[in-house]
Amino acid sequence: MKASELKSGMAVRMDGQLYVLTACALVTPGNLRSFMQVKLKGVTSGQSQEKRLRSNEEVERVALDRREIEYLYSDSSGAVFMDNETFEQFSIPSDVLGDSLLYIKPNSNLTGLVHEDKVISVELPGSVNLLVTDTTPQVRGATATNQLKEAEMETGLKTRVPPFIEVGEMLRISTATGEYLSRASE
Repeated sequence: MKASELKSGMAVRMDGQLYVLTACALVTPGNLRSFMQVKLKGVTSGQSQEKRLRSNEEVERVALDRREIEYLYSDSSGAVFMDNETFEQFSIPSDVLGDSLLYIKPNSNLTGLVHEDKVISVELPGSVNLLVTDTTPQVRGATATNQLKEAEMETGLKTRVPPFIEVGEMLRISTATGEYLSRASE
């Protein structure tokens, strides 16, 4: 496939290694030819790297199966998941998952990306509901509408929220940007 058709979450094989794309952007500088700026995460090594590809360059896409998995807990070896069909438990190293763990609560169901009967990564939903565990109290009389304050969520994620948000509220957070979207109805 052409590099210009790449999207986040796809698996590709480059230089004999299997990578999962974590970010893709088509860059079109004014007087130069366009190119794809991609962030790759090595499946076996867990190392991230950035590459610049010509937009018409051929890239080998690797088909990944998707399987329902449940996040159980994290330990020193990484995050432990369970296959919802076979009930088999397996671990994915924390460095392969990166910041994805900040959006996953224990006992939550996800889609696992499978290559050669091995789960290599997870696919996050577009947004998640997380509980606020720490934030500064609202200042009385603060009427500025675009001021945000720091808040820490139950998974350790830190994000900026409006001043009216209190500890104990459930919020909808974007997994793509980590930004506050709205209050959650849970």
